[in-house]
Amino acid sequence: MSKNAENSRILNWGLIGTARINRALIPALRLSRRSKLAGVASRDLERAKSYAREWRIPRAYGSYADVLSDPSIDVVYNSLPNHMHAEWTIMAARAGKHVLCEKPLALNVEEVDAIHAAASENNVVIAEAFMYYHHPQTHQVLDLLRKGEIGELRLVSGEFSFLLSDGNNIRLNPAYGGGSIWDIGCYPISYSMLALGQTPLEVMGWQVTSQSGVDQTFTGQMRFAGGVISQFRSSFALPQQTAMQLRGTGGDILVAAPYQPHMGGKITLRRDGKDRHIRTSSISPYLCEVNDMAAAVLDGKPQGLPLEQSRNHIAVITALLESAKTGKPVLL
Repeated sequence: MSKNAENSRILNWGLIGTARINRALIPALRLSRRSKLAGVASRDLERAKSYAREWRIPRAYGSYADVLSDPSIDVVYNSLPNHMHAEWTIMAARAGKHVLCEKPLALNVEEVDAIHAAASENNVVIAEAFMYYHHPQTHQVLDLLRKGEIGELRLVSGEFSFLLSDGNNIRLNPAYGGGSIWDIGCYPISYSMLALGQTPLEVMGWQVTSQSGVDQTFTGQMRFAGGVISQFRSSFALPQQTAMQLRGTGGDILVAAPYQPHMGGKITLRRDGKDRHIRTSSISPYLCEVNDMAAAVLDGKPQGLPLEQSRNHIAVITALLESAKTGKPVLL
């Protein structure tokens, strides 16, 4: 196939599951020039048909396996519960499908290694859906750090919280990979690692558990090379809050909406007691991640978030959970 023909190709996407998060990705797929939403799969055919009618999706499948067996589908979006991410991502890869999988990609590094092997063996692209990774606002923050706008980075802090009053919510189910750190703590953790360009050397975590036994609130620290410390907190017991702060020897970078930058995103560069506000793009981060997938599949470009980095995310989170359980720091 010629380069021009390859660039003009459209990727047909299928949704595995009817999770609420689909509502964020569906508009992005419709905005993307190189992607098309072609089908949705549910364990119940009538549910799939109803969902397809509601969202104007051409095809409905009565099982997840059916969408994987459709040769016209190029990419699947895996929005199943956390404990099903690895299983169905691997099955999709073995069926020759590229995969955008909701975070967390897996619940342990062994599952990530199995995903990586399936991707390599079947020559497919697999990406963890941290949409903010691909957004211009995140790139602006990284550019400010590279230019030394705040001197040497010394401390990173971040948080993500919202009130979860439903005790039966899937996010609190230990069998489904529940807990605030897996659901939302992964954001400030991954953001810190991205900003520093490395994996921590040591972590320490503390948690307050819900009645189900998973963490309702989690706070942790990560020690990086060069004497840099990162602190984060996640909670289902506190009002909505998202923020990242990066402190250097010459100033600070404050990011008001780091994970959903299109929803009131703003970067504040603080130096010598003065604030400079930097405008950011309002483009959907979900569109950015869809376009990143298209560029990787159709153009062979490096992924914005490679699987090696996703493995690091999972290794750090599992170490933090081990620390919270034992009450001791964990070396990585």
